[in-house]
Amino acid sequence: MIAAWLAFLDGLLAIVLSLAGIVAAHFALTKPFTGFELLLLGFLIGVVGLVIGIVAMLVTFLSPSRYSGRKWAVIGSVLTLAVVLPILMIVATHRQYPAINDITTDTANPPEFVEAPQLPENHGRSMKYDNATYASIQQNAPVYRNLGPLKFDYKPDDTFKKAEIIAGEIPDWQITRNDSKTRTLEGVATSKWFHFKDDFVIQVRPADGQSSLVEMRSKSRDGKGDLGANYNRIEMFFHALQGPPRGAAPVG
Repeated sequence: MIAAWLAFLDGLLAIVLSLAGIVAAHFALTKPFTGFELLLLGFLIGVVGLVIGIVAMLVTFLSPSRYSGRKWAVIGSVLTLAVVLPILMIVATHRQYPAINDITTDTANPPEFVEAPQLPENHGRSMKYDNATYASIQQNAPVYRNLGPLKFDYKPDDTFKKAEIIAGEIPDWQITRNDSKTRTLEGVATSKWFHFKDDFVIQVRPADGQSSLVEMRSKSRDGKGDLGANYNRIEMFFHALQGPPRGAAPVG
């Protein structure tokens, strides 16, 4: 039965393309976004294969003479589901994040990049915060409602020292700029599977009295949306910053 075989072949192709995209990006055989595009292609082929597989299974139930094709229709459908379901689950659990990829704790006065525009990978890319594009979307998205600067009762210099230690402990972060005069850190974060590179900047600013504010901005290099990666990076760092850094006494 042709439809059953098509479902099986689509399932195989979806698996191969998806795995190839992940492996190629992870081991730098292709650019991260190229690997991601291969995964998406595998997903689309998987959707088509799943539809064909369901149709083929229905045909085998309605037409006993075509029973022999049911096995391949079932196998093909299972293979396509192995690709389609995980991606659908990721999309469903991240649908609350709007399609923006530049997140900051202060949309009115965001930390600006100094070192990032000088990196070869960012040549030709604007690293200025696009207030007109991002600010209103971030402010109106419920998921970002509680995002804001982190306040400490420490002096700004003490807060910066703690931020410096914590940022240096994060395995997937590479610090590219450490400016104690402006109390600013810049760096590049690398994602686990596709090795996407996101630029981030952390700045400690004086607040009332002897207190300080930690501001942070995180910006993706690829894509229009980020599935919450930049927001979660800021939240993760702030959570770590509120506890003592490993191997160091709390600053107070």
